[in-house]
Amino acid sequence: MNTRRTLLVAIGATLLAAPRVALAQQKVWRIGVLLLRRPASLESDANYSAFVRGMSELGYVQGKNLVIEARFADGRPERLPVLAAELVRLKVDAIVAAGNQPISAAQQSTSTIPIVIASAIDPVESGFVKSLAHPGGNITGLSNLTGELIAKHLEFMLSTVPNVSRVALLMNPTNSAHAGLLKNVQAAAQKVSVQVVPAQARSPAEFEPAFSSMTQQKVGAVIVAIDGLFAQHAGEIAALAARTRLPSIYTTRVYVEAGGLMSYGQNLADNYYRAAAYVDKILKGAKPADLPVEQSTKFEFLIN
Repeated sequence: MNTRRTLLVAIGATLLAAPRVALAQQKVWRIGVLLLRRPASLESDANYSAFVRGMSELGYVQGKNLVIEARFADGRPERLPVLAAELVRLKVDAIVAAGNQPISAAQQSTSTIPIVIASAIDPVESGFVKSLAHPGGNITGLSNLTGELIAKHLEFMLSTVPNVSRVALLMNPTNSAHAGLLKNVQAAAQKVSVQVVPAQARSPAEFEPAFSSMTQQKVGAVIVAIDGLFAQHAGEIAALAARTRLPSIYTTRVYVEAGGLMSYGQNLADNYYRAAAYVDKILKGAKPADLPVEQSTKFEFLIN
């Protein structure tokens, strides 16, 4: 009887201890997030919160089995390499990056840590992946269609201001993708006998001079290229467009919410949400090289 009682006690103690051992051994995944723009609030930011929600729905809970190391460059591209290197030193399991400049910084910092693109302009042309179907390296994720949509921006603007003959494109010379955007919109404009005037701004100090040059060159409207620096200062850019009486169109809704005229582009929050699925597959053993790059599927058109 004593032997039986001892055996039952031992089994009971083992069963009670088992959950604790399993909990202690539960893997805690560390995910880096690298962005040029700093959200006003992580909880209320549509994009960031969509990624967190996507991870949560897949079983990852912050404070339990997930740690998110978010790094923001506050609209200053020169800070991105330092922040990317910091995430590499933290030995994160994957890096989620949105925008060509953050992706480029992450790419230059590591060739081994998986990088998931939440949004990028032409990742093949930008050198992030070999092809959409076969990325071939440590980078995969979601491509936006801004390169194709820029012609649609011109179309919307000409419908709004039908007699305009000169349209400005506000672009950031530090964003390598903007040269391609300029080429695409100029090709579309040539078909309708409209001239596209490039205006450059690489810092907030150059916003006002850029709009002043548009006024001097007598442009009738402005297209603002998608860019983390510009998004960080959406309110300032929208105010300058209003002050110079230039109808404006943007790629993301943040500008319209800040007072801009209209926007047309992919739903970035949906991209961030879908990026979580890529992270989940990679954490479960999939290789980025084998995960095809997907394109945006949800688009929105907003008018203020």
